[in-house]
Amino acid sequence: MTLAIVLHRADGAPVSTSFRRAAFGKDDPFARHREIAWEGPESMIVGRISFIGELDVASFPHIETIVVAEGELTLTASGAAPLVLGPQTGAVIGCGTSLRIQAGSRVRFSFCAAACDKPTKHSVTPLRADADFKPARSLPPEALLGPAPECRSENVFTEEGVGYSAGTWDSTPYHRIVRPHRQNEFMHLLDGSVRFAAPDGSVLSAQAGDALFVPKGTSVGWESGDRVAKFFVVQAVQA
Repeated sequence: MTLAIVLHRADGAPVSTSFRRAAFGKDDPFARHREIAWEGPESMIVGRISFIGELDVASFPHIETIVVAEGELTLTASGAAPLVLGPQTGAVIGCGTSLRIQAGSRVRFSFCAAACDKPTKHSVTPLRADADFKPARSLPPEALLGPAPECRSENVFTEEGVGYSAGTWDSTPYHRIVRPHRQNEFMHLLDGSVRFAAPDGSVLSAQAGDALFVPKGTSVGWESGDRVAKFFVVQAVQA
């Protein structure tokens, strides 16, 4: 039973996920490098990319969050200073952004991208592990199998027209029942570990450095015994 789609393991272990080489639309700058693991009805995709070289993109054709697993990637938006991304760092490229993409040697990263017809943010926004955390909503008592956690988050990018948000989140340990996931969610764990439980009792374990995706509607539980921090992308989709 699929609990979460594993995109990358920090220890380099192979993943059982099936990837297919495909472009995300006709103007995809990563068309020759993209490997898609999941594609949803609301024009969201997730997967991985292995890239070396330079690309000049006049207008980035979609929203894309990337988190580097290996190597170094430089993103230079028009009029902005270069943003250098190394392992365990990430950024959100807004739809319509003019930028240069550079990798002097092979870089591997996970991605979560979405189509956007009416973009409002033409920029490259870094994701920060040392986020400016603010208190976030905890879980309802009926969903918990123990004490309520203290959750915090920093949302650094939102494109409301497509329900796409990205940022950093952390929480004290908690145990949650198996229930349908309420949104599409990409996550890259920065700290801690999580056990995801399925209705049949099977468990998927994830550690810091792992990248995963949970589609909306997937029945999944959560158990963490220490602080967990993650980069996230969530997309609210129609029921």
